[in-house]
Amino acid sequence: MPDVGEKAPDFALANQDGQTIRLSDFRGQRILLFAYPKAATPGCTKQACGLRDAHPQLQAANALVFGISPDPPAVLKKWREEESLPYDLLSDMNHQVLVAWGAWGEREMDGRKSMGVIRSHWLIDEDGVIEMAELDIQPAQSVERAHQLLLA
Repeated sequence: MPDVGEKAPDFALANQDGQTIRLSDFRGQRILLFAYPKAATPGCTKQACGLRDAHPQLQAANALVFGISPDPPAVLKKWREEESLPYDLLSDMNHQVLVAWGAWGEREMDGRKSMGVIRSHWLIDEDGVIEMAELDIQPAQSVERAHQLLLA
């Protein structure tokens, strides 16, 4: 799992349109990468729409937003359109990036334990260095913290 102050591990994942997105292609811009369990669920929608609503301010701060989940691209495309999300959603169906970034593991829901996405987010600076990493964060906190750090 990458830590604050380390170079963000590069990855290549398909977005909602099936296009390959490489993290390294966005050097020179700050990146807010957020991991969420499942498209179109209440908590994930709250997080994604909160970042949608803050998007103009995030853009003004020279920041790009990317969401990542194990959902297939077609599901991501539908959700992105339904919620008018202005940023790319990335599909990690094999969990390779989620595992590498520490956002895949045991979680508890309704008293039951299972393996899945641990809601998390990372802020990556223009040089590809991780400025902030927060694992197991609530949807509203994710939006608030990202907003605070990017607009400080």
